[in-house]
Amino acid sequence: MSYHDFENPETGETHGSFETFYVDECEIPNSESIDVDEEFLSAGFYWWTCFPGCIPDGEPNGPFETEEDAILDANDF
Repeated sequence: MSYHDFENPETGETHGSFETFYVDECEIPNSESIDVDEEFLSAGFYWWTCFPGCIPDGEPNGPFETEEDAILDANDF
């Protein structure tokens, strides 16, 4: 698990932050479906908007094969 700043590739300016993390299949339940059929997230790297020490602000995005792929997706590269 690690934190990163969202970065504008054209200006290099940063704003907000996001967390990347890896889960094994069935480690973290998908909150949208936990009451319906208890589906779980697939194994892989994910990211979500989050400030260090705070509760995430949104659903996880992923899965991605590598942490680098998750970081690139978070920054819309």
